[in-house]
Amino acid sequence: MSKENNATGTASPGGIAAQLFSRNNRGLLLDITVFLVNVFLMWALTPLFLLVIKRALAEEPLALIIVFIMLTAVLVLPPAGAILKRHSYHRRRQRKENFDIISDGAAGCFFNPIFYFCLQIVIVSAINAFVVHYLLGLNDPGPEIFFTSLFILLVLAIVNTVFVYRCFSPPKREPKSLFLLSDNAELLGDACIFANMLIYQLVWNLLTTAEMFGYVSSVSEFFGRLFFLSFIAFLIYFPPRIFYLAEDINKARTWFTMFLANSPVILRVLFGGDTGLFFG
Repeated sequence: MSKENNATGTASPGGIAAQLFSRNNRGLLLDITVFLVNVFLMWALTPLFLLVIKRALAEEPLALIIVFIMLTAVLVLPPAGAILKRHSYHRRRQRKENFDIISDGAAGCFFNPIFYFCLQIVIVSAINAFVVHYLLGLNDPGPEIFFTSLFILLVLAIVNTVFVYRCFSPPKREPKSLFLLSDNAELLGDACIFANMLIYQLVWNLLTTAEMFGYVSSVSEFFGRLFFLSFIAFLIYFPPRIFYLAEDINKARTWFTMFLANSPVILRVLFGGDTGLFFG
């Protein structure tokens, strides 16, 4: 069978799967995973997440812990993924042409750390408000507690951004831990990135359930809304996918698969209906 496939120029299912799960195609695998999760799982996960949020607002202990863990994970998972993937990323880059994504013209604009830092500010502000109000139980914490907690989280946001963007700078020496040179380290880093992306998608799906839009009444409104939703979706999708974009941003298929990953959410908001397989 494999010989026939090679002779006709077609790839076997096993060969396609091997390519999809190869380290060079983790961005493609992430896009496909997000697409499938948005179609098959988010219809169930989003109402559950909304229920957890409501119970957290009602100060139920278990719900508060879940929300706090998710907020902390969004802050911790990106630098963890960057540390675990850094050496493997640069080993692959040495085998390719000398391409520095940070200084590469138009592509480099997407990788400006200021953009990522601003996102971290939004995240740490949410964590700060959550910790002060719900975990410390302070409705009016006073300037000392508020600004102290905000300063600590601001430092964490800076450290987070530094670690993430440090991933794109070649390491000057071998790491102290040999584990960071292993394939298992990169695999664990990929797991961190995938988990971070799924949390982002959960929040994105929750935001789009708000009744912000009515039914589309004209062709111009349809395309205007399509552009707006696509722009916001890419804005939210970009930060957790940044590690893979550093390797596949110049591939034409990347932008298509990124749009494909977000298309179930975009279509649901555009047409005011659910796009999951089991939606009634």
